[in-house]
Amino acid sequence: MATKLNAHELDELTATDLEAKLREAKEELFNLRFQAATGQLESHGRLRTVKKDIARIYTVVRERELGIRTTPGTNEEAKA
Repeated sequence: MATKLNAHELDELTATDLEAKLREAKEELFNLRFQAATGQLESHGRLRTVKKDIARIYTVVRERELGIRTTPGTNEEAKA
């Protein structure tokens, strides 16, 4: 993940895509933490950004579970 994720961009992803993004972000966080522990990390700000990206993904997933956000491909007007 090279860029900061936006919540509106995450809205457009399916559950499978969100899981993939989450897995990638967790792997990147692991690698960044490993680099920090060994003194090889150049950008400490990236740690914070990746953590926030993970939190955004979890928020979108939870809001979909609660019905606050809609899953792409579903039509809210058809339900009403």
